[in-house]
Amino acid sequence: MKTNLKVALIVLFTMFLVSCSDDDDPVKEPELLDLITPEYLEEQQEILETFGEIKQSLIDGDMDKLISFHAYSPKFTEFINGEPRKGSAANEAFERQVFGAVTEVVRFEADELKVSVYGQVAIVTFHSDFHLKFGGDLAIINEQTSLMFVKTNNGWKIVHEHHSPLNQ
Repeated sequence: MKTNLKVALIVLFTMFLVSCSDDDDPVKEPELLDLITPEYLEEQQEILETFGEIKQSLIDGDMDKLISFHAYSPKFTEFINGEPRKGSAANEAFERQVFGAVTEVVRFEADELKVSVYGQVAIVTFHSDFHLKFGGDLAIINEQTSLMFVKTNNGWKIVHEHHSPLNQ
């Protein structure tokens, strides 16, 4: 009986030690490297094509198409002009109001464009050099922009935007 108790205590103690190990990290180092090391060239190309479609929707003035590149949900966030975080409704309203008023896209360049893919998630960063006409007025937008995309059944969708002034 004493031997069974000792064995049971040893087994319980071992199980306790194993359950307290540092192996509970959600992403183990080799798995993390599997996400950050590959180039994901096919996915990069898909995102570049999506970015081109976003540009074309602006040129065409197709706000419904522009909005379709977003995955609006309670998780959607946007930071712009140093203002507090905005969600889906505020982003959609802003994009429809501002980009819907564009009468001509004179220039739409994404300088230093970088597409970093991490499996089903991608970060697109660039310096915007957008020249947009609103009637007779020309607006030049030079920002540092980060867009987070998530791959869905309907293609790559924007789930986060961050716009900051670009120091010249």
